[in-house]
Amino acid sequence: MTAPTLTKDAAAPAAPAAPAAPAADAGRTAQPAGARHLPSLVRSGARRAGRGIWASGAIVLFLLLWELGPTYFASASTRVFLPPLHEVLRALGSLLAKGQLQNHLAASLTRSASGFGIAVVAAVALGLLVAWYRSLDRFLNPLLEVFRNTAALALLPVFTLLLGIGETSKISIVAYAAFFPVLLNTIAGVRTVDPLLIRAARSLGLSNFRLFQKVILPSAVPTIFTGIRMAGTSSILVLIAAEMVGAKAGLGYLIVNAQSSFLIPDMYAGILTVSLLGLLVNYLLVAVERHFSRWRTAVGSQSN
Repeated sequence: MTAPTLTKDAAAPAAPAAPAAPAADAGRTAQPAGARHLPSLVRSGARRAGRGIWASGAIVLFLLLWELGPTYFASASTRVFLPPLHEVLRALGSLLAKGQLQNHLAASLTRSASGFGIAVVAAVALGLLVAWYRSLDRFLNPLLEVFRNTAALALLPVFTLLLGIGETSKISIVAYAAFFPVLLNTIAGVRTVDPLLIRAARSLGLSNFRLFQKVILPSAVPTIFTGIRMAGTSSILVLIAAEMVGAKAGLGYLIVNAQSSFLIPDMYAGILTVSLLGLLVNYLLVAVERHFSRWRTAVGSQSN
C-alpha cells in the first residue's frame, strides 16, 4: 500500500505566513517623532530670521548710507564735516585703545545713574501720595504744573549758579529732568487701578501699606515703567547737554571738545556712543519691566 502524495491543495494552509512583509515595509518607513517636527521647526526659524532681518533693515540701510554717501556722493569739503562710517569706527577704536572713551563713559554713567535713581525714588513716592490723597493733589498740582512746563535746560544756569560747576549741579539737573515723567506716570498708574481690586483687598482686611504692596503697585507697574523709560532717555540727553557747558569729563565734554579741536571723527564717535548707550538703557529698563510684570503674563495665560 503506497503512501498518499501531498497535492497543492493539501499544502495550501501554510500560505498565511506571507503577511509579515508589510511589517518590514513599516519598519523602513517609520520615522522618529523629532524628524516629523523638523520641517515645522525650520519654518518657524525662517520666519523669526525674516522678522529679525526686516526689523534691522532700516538700521542697515542707514549705516550703508552713512558709509557710501560721504564717500561717493559728497564733495571733499562735505566729507571733512561728515566722514564715512569706517573713519568714525576707526576713531572709536582709537579712543577705546587709549582708554579715553571708558573714562568719559564712566563719568557720564555715574552722574546719570545718580540723578536717575534719586528721581525715580522721589517721584514714585510722591506720585503714590498725590494719587491716593486728593487734598494733597489739589495743594501740589499747581506748583507741579509750573515746574513740569519749565524745561530742564532752561534751569541749567540756575543750577550752575547755585550749586557750582561740579558734580552736584549735573546730578541735580538730571534728577530734575527725570523726575516729572516718572511722577506723572505714577499718578496715572495708581488712578487707573481697578476699584474692584481695592474693595476686595479692603474686605480681606489689608492695611494701607499691604494694599499698596499687594494691589496698587503691581497694577501700576506697567504705567510707572513707561515713565521710567522716558526718564532714562531724558536723563542721558540732559546730562550730555550739561556736560557740554561745564565739565572736564563725560561724553558731552568729549563731543564738544572734539568739535572745538576739529577732531570730527572723534566727535561722531562720541555721538555714536551716546546713541548706543541710550539704546542699551532702554533695553535694560524693558527687561526690568518684564521681570516685575511677570504676574500679568501668568494671569493672561491662565485665563486663555
